[in-house]
Amino acid sequence: MDLDEIDWRILDLLQADGRLSFSEVGRRVALSAPAVTERVRRLEQRGVITGFRATVDPRAVGLPVEAIVRVRVRSLDTPRFRQHVLALPQAMDADHVTGEDCWLLRVVCASMLELEAIVEQAQRFGDTTTSLVFSSAVRGRPVTRETVEPVQGTNSRSTAS
Repeated sequence: MDLDEIDWRILDLLQADGRLSFSEVGRRVALSAPAVTERVRRLEQRGVITGFRATVDPRAVGLPVEAIVRVRVRSLDTPRFRQHVLALPQAMDADHVTGEDCWLLRVVCASMLELEAIVEQAQRFGDTTTSLVFSSAVRGRPVTRETVEPVQGTNSRSTAS
């Protein structure tokens, strides 16, 4: 995807604060508000920007228990697992992964009792391993130009001949 320096600066600003007005973004990147609006519209159309939303701290709204639940779903149970467990409102993230487990769920709950009930629901479809989250060192890191371009001295991209 070809993004120029201004596109990256706009993305940096909006990822840091999605409430910035296009006038303010334009001031910071030396463009008019209509020019910023057009660039953002184009980034949305290309699927680079997928939406804007508020980020809510679960603890602040009464959900102090956070856990990672790894689930090894039996293959025939996958459709039911998707329907019953992934639909739970406490499931904040659900990643279908390779390896020993099939799914990594990040769940938030009001209590350990509620977490126990969620894990029991997941266990209907396979084996689970649950880890409580003490803290999160990195959460919601923005995608930057540095994310896309490999760091000098690393071989992060395949160079198969």
